[in-house]
Amino acid sequence: MYTKRFPHCIGDGTHEVTRNLSLIQEFGAEQLVRPSLFPSSEDEKCSEQYRTDSYVCIAPTSVWFTKQMPKEKWLELIAKLPAKRIYLLGGPEDAAYCDELRTEAGSLEVINLAGQLSLLASAALMRDAEHNYVNDSGPMHLASAMNAPTTAFFCSTIPNFGFGPLAEGAVIREVNGLDCRPCGLHGHRSCPKGHFKCGLEIDVTP
Repeated sequence: MYTKRFPHCIGDGTHEVTRNLSLIQEFGAEQLVRPSLFPSSEDEKCSEQYRTDSYVCIAPTSVWFTKQMPKEKWLELIAKLPAKRIYLLGGPEDAAYCDELRTEAGSLEVINLAGQLSLLASAALMRDAEHNYVNDSGPMHLASAMNAPTTAFFCSTIPNFGFGPLAEGAVIREVNGLDCRPCGLHGHRSCPKGHFKCGLEIDVTP
């Protein structure tokens, strides 16, 4: 069955899901199928206490600096959101950053859950959120797999690489017209140009 090769072309707008499924298209694979996650009953129970009132989720971090929207832009977004509960999501390594964001936001409605929920419990929380705000990073794919309402901020990377959100009605925010963007496939530890316009000039209107 391993007798055919398919080109893995990044940058032509083809989604990675389609690229992978092309390997088995002769066996009836569809061209674009949204991935799915299945939180266990324990995952559902862990997130249940937070899924009470209307809320939004923000996953503000990324492994790569240039794929993470700057803190001031997240604060700007939080200030523009209607008065409602905001959960900050991430892993244990993101807890300190999220706590800084919570403190600087100065609102009791901003709650740091980074490192407190499993990946699938976070996915369940995102599924029932009124909206989810994410970078081009792992949480965006969680939201896609749960078909959760999503706004994805693309800083140094671009959706045409093939890793954009797949949730129905997902919104992509990016700064177009920069001759330095994209500056790499996976992002950088710092902006190669030193100005980080792709992050600092992004529109964060909810």
